[in-house]
Amino acid sequence: MFNLQRLLVERIESRILVGTVAFLLIMVLVGWIAINEGGRMKAFEEQYTARSIERGAVLFMNNCSTCHGEDGRGLAGIAPGLNSPYLFGHDFFAEINAEVATLTAERDAEGTTDARKAEIDARLAELETERTNLTTSLQTAVAAGYDPAKGTRLDSVGWSSTLYNYVYTTLIHGRPNSGSYWPRAMPAWSQTAGAALRNDQLGDLTTFIMNWDKGDAWTVEDANAVRQYPRYPVDAALAAPGADTIGVSTDIDTIMTELANFTGDSNNGQSLYNGALGCAGCHTAGVVAPATAGTWTRAQTERLTDPALAGYTAEQYLAESITHPNDYVAPGFQPGIMPQNFADRITYQDLADLIAFLATQQ
Repeated sequence: MFNLQRLLVERIESRILVGTVAFLLIMVLVGWIAINEGGRMKAFEEQYTARSIERGAVLFMNNCSTCHGEDGRGLAGIAPGLNSPYLFGHDFFAEINAEVATLTAERDAEGTTDARKAEIDARLAELETERTNLTTSLQTAVAAGYDPAKGTRLDSVGWSSTLYNYVYTTLIHGRPNSGSYWPRAMPAWSQTAGAALRNDQLGDLTTFIMNWDKGDAWTVEDANAVRQYPRYPVDAALAAPGADTIGVSTDIDTIMTELANFTGDSNNGQSLYNGALGCAGCHTAGVVAPATAGTWTRAQTERLTDPALAGYTAEQYLAESITHPNDYVAPGFQPGIMPQNFADRITYQDLADLIAFLATQQ
């Protein structure tokens, strides 16, 4: 052992040999690390994303599913689907539109022969049939609010950045004006806006939502599975206070005195309830708010027995519930769910019509 030690340490040739072998081993190790670094980092990123999706799934279930559905496909009349080809920019008509544009340009180009024009016209007719058939197959989605003419979600809102940034910033800031066309405005979720979630949690939530993207694999069945598509504030009369609206500051006694001058139209009340005001979205199933069915009966046999409503009529109870919804909250439900600005959006005639419709729910 002593002789071997002296051989390795004292002979210069041995030292050079040991150094060369050590250098080569180090280079092999560095090369191996360099070759595998990309794969290692990719695996790390996939693991990180997977954990982010898992955390986001819990956040979605606890904070978002009551409006957007546990499967992310929305709830009719309450909030739009996020697990949707429309949100992720899939245009079912893109190929048809592209071919129509190309063929139309060729047909109108100078020098196109009559024979070729005839071929183009025949193909355009086929494409129109394909468009009609596709539109028919999407009727369930159309009934849920899908409008092929609006393009994608980012197109409809004029968003020029990425979808990830759109979802993330929407979570941060909310949609405070959406209460004018949904039963409840989307709240801000970020702690910077006074809400509960940190920005890293919002990132996890966004990653979870983005994981629904199917790329080019979205199908018509996916589109028809969405229960609710986005709404747009198209009715200005119902989106902002008007000169002839009731006004949220008007007390219930004044409202009842004025309301006596109007006769309700239950058909128009039903249209307002199911349409522009979106009441049915929360009240139909009776989960978020009291069910529509039996409203009048409950008002007379249950609500008016509450000492807090002593002296009220059923009409007064319903009028106050619509114009001042937090003054009395039905047992078992939460305050602040129903929009607080209906009195700024409806007239006395609208209110009379709504009560007339609700009087049919016995």
